[in-house]
Amino acid sequence: ISSSISYDWPGYSLDLFTYPEHYHDDIESVYIPHGVIMNRTERLAHYIMNDFQDDNIMVLCVLKGGYKFCADLVEFIKILGRNSNKYLETRVEFIRLKSYLNDQSTEDLHIIGCQDLSFLRGKVCDFDTGKTMKALLKHVETFEPKMVKVAGLLVKRVPNMAESLTDYVGFEIPNRFVVGYALDYNEYFRDLNHICVISRTGKMKYKI
Repeated sequence: ISSSISYDWPGYSLDLFTYPEHYHDDIESVYIPHGVIMNRTERLAHYIMNDFQDDNIMVLCVLKGGYKFCADLVEFIKILGRNSNKYLETRVEFIRLKSYLNDQSTEDLHIIGCQDLSFLRGKVCDFDTGKTMKALLKHVETFEPKMVKVAGLLVKRVPNMAESLTDYVGFEIPNRFVVGYALDYNEYFRDLNHICVISRTGKMKYKI
C-alpha cells in the first residue's frame, strides 16, 4: 500500500517551513514535509508489526540515503511494541551502495563495506532502496535468508518501477530528483529534515 503523489504536484512554498538558510537558492520547494514523512513511517511500522507477528527480524539499512528512514522506522516498531502485547525484536546491520553520479542513476552498483552478508542466513530480513533493488536483492538472496521484505520511503513512477519489489512503500512519486531526509546530491542536502525538490542552481552549484 503506497501513498501516491501526482505528477503535477509542485510541492509547498519554502516560506511555510524552516530549513538551513544556506540552501535558500538551492531548493525549489518542500515536496514532502518532515511531519508527513514521520506519520507515514509510523503507518508502515504498523503494517510490519501486523505482518511479522512473533518473528524476529534483521533490518538491513542501506546507507547513506536510508539511514534516517531506517532509524525512524525501527524506532516506531519499538514504540508500537512497548504499547502492545507483542514485541518485534529487531537487529540492525548496515550496507552502503553507490549508484548515482550527480542526479543520474548509473548501471554500476557498488557495494561498499559489508559484502559478506552470511549473518542473514535463516533470518527474516527487511530493508530498503530504488533502481538498484534488483541487483541488491539478488546479492542478498545468495546468503539464503528465511524471508526478505523490502521497505522503501520513496518509489518513483518510471518504466519497470521498483514498487513490485517493494513490500512497504511510503510514497509513490513522479520521476523527480529529490533531496533531504538523508537523500543527497553529491553528499549535500542530507541535513534537510524535509524532502525537497532541488533547483537548477543547486544542481549546478554542487555538480562534480
